[in-house]
Amino acid sequence: MVAPGRSKGVGNGCKLHLAFSAAVAIRLAMIKSLRNAALLGVAAVTLTACGGGSADEDVAYVARDVESLYAEAQRRLDRGNTLLAAALFDEVERQHPYSPWARRAQLMSAFSYYIARDYNKAIQNAQRFLSIHPGNKDAPYAYYLIALSYYEQISDVNRDQSITEQAQVALREVNRRFPQTEYAADARLKLDLVADHLAGKEMEIGRFYARSGRWLAAALRFRNVVEQYETTSHTPEALYRLTESSLALGIREEAVKYTAVLGANYPGSEWYDKAYDLVQDHASDVTPS
Repeated sequence: MVAPGRSKGVGNGCKLHLAFSAAVAIRLAMIKSLRNAALLGVAAVTLTACGGGSADEDVAYVARDVESLYAEAQRRLDRGNTLLAAALFDEVERQHPYSPWARRAQLMSAFSYYIARDYNKAIQNAQRFLSIHPGNKDAPYAYYLIALSYYEQISDVNRDQSITEQAQVALREVNRRFPQTEYAADARLKLDLVADHLAGKEMEIGRFYARSGRWLAAALRFRNVVEQYETTSHTPEALYRLTESSLALGIREEAVKYTAVLGANYPGSEWYDKAYDLVQDHASDVTPS
């Protein structure tokens, strides 16, 4: 599956570039795998089908043999009519539920909805595939498709992050179940970006509390970043904010401690310079314990 026509910018530029490149490689590998299983015809579909198709096109019930119906669904997908293709793949299962083609159609329907960016239906169909065929050789791909469908719905840090948390859970599941696969390798890259995104949300809330003078609430948010997302790009600022919050709360020893941690781990950062200046102005007589 070639990467959709947009990438998720939730981390720094380097991380994003690595994750996007890895995702492209994995999706190309998936195209080959699905083609070999007769699940996908022309790889170019994913370059032309992003968001394609019309939701207004209905699939009237016309009894057809399974091969003709599947071929028509495949033809629609190859032409970029992804929503109609998904409906036709669903029709394969409805008309021929006991055929081997029905199993293929279930996963292809989920794939088609994913390309059409109807992520909820993609998740539903992939989950249904797994509930019926948990040990199928394409199960890793189904888990990965679910994770991608959540990942593509991640919103900016100003909005609710429940989808981001669901993406994190789904990506961890891919990595836990299939750690040696390319799907897991890409999931690990995306997990770094997701963590950075969640840390960014915590930082935004913490800054809001700080601006409101609610220093204890702010400190709790910044501490979450340091303790739960310590490898993200937000940690240096979080340590500075903890220095600032501690001074505002009158806990000068804590402020000095956070500045020392900041200096030891990020000695050349602007956040250390700012924290150092704060401590010199308000706690110069306190030594780190």
